[in-house]
Amino acid sequence: MNGHDLIQQLSTIRDPRQDWKIDHKLTDILLLTICGVIAGAEGWEEVEDFGHERLDWLQNYGDFDNGIPAHDTIARVISSISAKQFQQCFIDWMQACHEVTKGDVVAIDGKTVRRSYNKAKRLGPIHMVSAFSTANNVVLGQIKTAEKSNEITAIPELLKLLDIRGCIVTIDAMGCQKQIAQTILDKNADYLLAVKGNHKRLEETFIKHFSMDKLQKWNGEYFTTNEKAHGREETRMHITCETFGEFVDLGFEWPGLQTLGISISFRNNEGEVPTDATIRYFISSAKLTPKKFAEAVRSHWHIENKLHWKLDVAMREDDCRIRRGEAPEVFSNIRHVALNLLNKETTFKAGLKRKQKKAAMSTSYLAQILAG
Repeated sequence: MNGHDLIQQLSTIRDPRQDWKIDHKLTDILLLTICGVIAGAEGWEEVEDFGHERLDWLQNYGDFDNGIPAHDTIARVISSISAKQFQQCFIDWMQACHEVTKGDVVAIDGKTVRRSYNKAKRLGPIHMVSAFSTANNVVLGQIKTAEKSNEITAIPELLKLLDIRGCIVTIDAMGCQKQIAQTILDKNADYLLAVKGNHKRLEETFIKHFSMDKLQKWNGEYFTTNEKAHGREETRMHITCETFGEFVDLGFEWPGLQTLGISISFRNNEGEVPTDATIRYFISSAKLTPKKFAEAVRSHWHIENKLHWKLDVAMREDDCRIRRGEAPEVFSNIRHVALNLLNKETTFKAGLKRKQKKAAMSTSYLAQILAG
């Protein structure tokens, strides 16, 4: 994962401009924007400002024969390129430099870019569905959907673009769909899907066989974790078992179904009686021990605190007002490029925002990030 490989991939994106109108190469503009975002730029003007301060350094990676383009030019060019081409460029780059290994958890979830709506054109905010490698804290790919409810159709499209052989793909209850399960199996991967009321018969069968009364008398295998923080203690109990009885019949509807998973969590404050337990149900095509199931369920939430939280808090994605053309989607993908490179750099032990500030101050550190 390095800058020169990235530039090579960026060169595959078609420049929509007429040759005689080109003053600044497309790869230069894209590289400038990516480096600007790594250094904390949040919009076109800040990308331009970064470029003027770092022109000599940028010329080590690109031409920039005519200097740094104006922010209007950057905005116009990026809003006109194909978001699908950039998406494919991103995925090809990640597959060339990052290989997932057997058993890795790939979490899939969506996030709305809240201020990307275009009121004048009556366009709502874009919703990005991402695949996140929890073992390496990198985005493997992403796809845009018009709204959250369309995740059901977007997830199979994203899965088809990725190399996830041998991985366990985790998705929340919205993605608990038979077509999605089959798509994951077709990619030679396994699924772990949360179960809720959108599949009533499946949920009711879980409740019938794994009620709290029955779980309190459980004498089979389980795995327990305990966490203490801020005067509260949370205990999680994880149970797995093979399909049986009615679940065998449901297995004809859910392709490859092998494991039933139940996660029970108890929370209590010091000196207080524990609150009612929260029970969550899961189905999986993988043979999972209680411990492996617990690790996979916990890993899924990394997409929230190691991707979505960083995008919102460190990169202020929800405050971004870029709305022109396909720029909201492309800029979202650029953030993912920057985030992957920042997460990959581990010599400087600091949070994402501090890394960005260091990259803004030090070209040697910025070069280190690009070197991967």
